[in-house]
Amino acid sequence: SDSSYEDISDESDSDEDTLDAARNWCRIDQENLAPPPPRFPFSGNPGLNTRMDGSSPIEFFCIFFDDDIVGYIASETNRYAEDFIEKNDLTPSSRVQKWKDVESSEIRVFLGIIIFQGIVQKPLQKWYWSQRPLLSTPYLKQLMSEKRFNIIMKFLPFTNNETIDLETHPQPGLRKIYEVYDAINRKFKSSYVPERDVSVDESLLLYKGILGCKQYLPKKRARFGIKFYQLCESSSGYIWNSLIYTGKDMPLWNESSNYYNEHSYDTFGGSS
Repeated sequence: SDSSYEDISDESDSDEDTLDAARNWCRIDQENLAPPPPRFPFSGNPGLNTRMDGSSPIEFFCIFFDDDIVGYIASETNRYAEDFIEKNDLTPSSRVQKWKDVESSEIRVFLGIIIFQGIVQKPLQKWYWSQRPLLSTPYLKQLMSEKRFNIIMKFLPFTNNETIDLETHPQPGLRKIYEVYDAINRKFKSSYVPERDVSVDESLLLYKGILGCKQYLPKKRARFGIKFYQLCESSSGYIWNSLIYTGKDMPLWNESSNYYNEHSYDTFGGSS
């Protein structure tokens, strides 16, 4: 119709006017620059939100892996072991038959060994308990035997698969670790108030195994691994909040919990 042609013509004229205006170069007066936009008022009280008797690494570690989290891991490990023994026809010689419940203190030792193995790296895990003088790590044997370490590793879960509902779960891609990951993330936020200047960026945790959400980022040092979005304090690098990227199907909107709004608000410093 004539009206539609007129609309198109008007839009074309408008685009040409905008282009002409952009081509009109004007010099910037360096001595009379417009003032920068005002900063958002910062009313926080940065610093530690929890009381500590000392400042050793283990004390900081226990802030985030507190008794509740470690107790939950121990409880789930025992539950899974009992369920496995009950549902499987095991031979009398099976090492699983000798299972005994793990306690929170033993889980802490187990986690300590995992951290130690990341610092003192060996090609094979069994070499940490090797009797050969060249490979031996004597102190590790005093903490936990190789058989006990392996059996705990076998039954170590972070959630009960039978209670997971994929339709209502806030992060189905993280369902195997979500309970512990979410608890630790909340600890990061509740234990410390960051200073005014923060940074939001992506980070890559090196991982070369088989995983559906593994990413390839050639510009990162690790290149292969699990991608995180992290909010950090600029001065210290303290991770105040993080979000694991699980792929394009990651549920950033959930009608029942307003997941998108809640996490967007959290990411930029809102209350959890």
